[in-house]
Amino acid sequence: MAPTPQDPTSEADLPLEAVDRSKTNARAELPTRTSRFKNARIIPLLMLCIAFGGIAGLYFQPPGLQLVMRTFGLEPGAGTSSPIAVPLNHTAIAEIDPSVVPGPDKVIGLGALIPDGDVATIAPPFGSGDARVSVLLVEEGESVTAGTTLAVLDNEAPYKAALESAEANVALREASLQQTRSSIQASLEEARANLGSAEAAARNARKDYERARSLIERGTISEAVLDHRRATSDQAARVVEQARATLSRYDTADINTQVDVVVAARNFDAAKAELTQAQRDLEKAYVRAPLTGTVLKIHVHPGEKPGAKGVMNIGNIERMTAEVEIYQTQIGDVTLGDPVEITANALPTSLRGTVSQIGLEVERQTLIDDDPAANTDARIVEVTVMLDEASSSIAARFTNLQVVATIQVGSGS
Repeated sequence: MAPTPQDPTSEADLPLEAVDRSKTNARAELPTRTSRFKNARIIPLLMLCIAFGGIAGLYFQPPGLQLVMRTFGLEPGAGTSSPIAVPLNHTAIAEIDPSVVPGPDKVIGLGALIPDGDVATIAPPFGSGDARVSVLLVEEGESVTAGTTLAVLDNEAPYKAALESAEANVALREASLQQTRSSIQASLEEARANLGSAEAAARNARKDYERARSLIERGTISEAVLDHRRATSDQAARVVEQARATLSRYDTADINTQVDVVVAARNFDAAKAELTQAQRDLEKAYVRAPLTGTVLKIHVHPGEKPGAKGVMNIGNIERMTAEVEIYQTQIGDVTLGDPVEITANALPTSLRGTVSQIGLEVERQTLIDDDPAANTDARIVEVTVMLDEASSSIAARFTNLQVVATIQVGSGS
């Protein structure tokens, strides 16, 4: 039986070198795939470790990391005692005045220039309703004193008419009171005259009666004549009593206690009360300055109804101050009388002042920069800085300007 021919590709016919290479490649293929799989699993773990390390570093900040952050000017993380962005935000301060340099004896904060006593928003009078501005009597930049009429509203005409009517009613009631008093006085004089006349008639009648009695005894006159004269005397006596009663109605120590005079006086008082109310109502047509200052901004024009911004803003710019927000952990270093330097790029020169008031309440900051990472919920205490006379004259043109205040702590009272 003939032998079976061998496969031309069998291992026996292949060179030894080729056989060894194919086996080696087959064995190496499996470890390569396993190695790639292991590397793929390590990548997520490595990323997780990096993220955890970054978070831990920001919160706990080992000394080495703190040194790096100070070197590159980085802000600390929220895990420290100072948030990432506080009112003392170096980015905001650098934008306002890059020359400000913090120091151990300095407290630096953002602030704003405002007039002494703040800016007053002048609203329409209470009860003016839907009234619109009819006439503006002042312009922006004009100085006004307390009580100056700033604007007239379009409800002036009806209130003026009501006032004129009330004035006429007061005049009428006053004339009526005078007339009543005159009438009472005339009635008093008349009653006194009537009493005198009645008393004189009564005396004459009594004398006639007495003569008649003496004549009747002599038989000169009749009983009828005596009876007539007695009746006349009695009638005269009754007239006297009636005249006295009439006089007692008017004859008092004070004519103002007379009933008719009291009624007329009460009507007069009511008319005066109506006049006072009409005068108060007319005040609803006028916008007056509550303080002495300068008109900073007018928000309405004639024909417009004042909105939420009011009619205009007024402030006493002759004496300027700065409201500075100091972070709550630094407020303990600030004392009254500490000298303060106010700076900003917009100012021609730095301003000087002293701490005149330290707030009693911790509030949320209101002065922040445009940095999206800024902490808008930081806690601050508001400090008022009173500027000196020279600085006030410079700051008068910059109401609400955002500034940087550098307080030299430890120098005050």
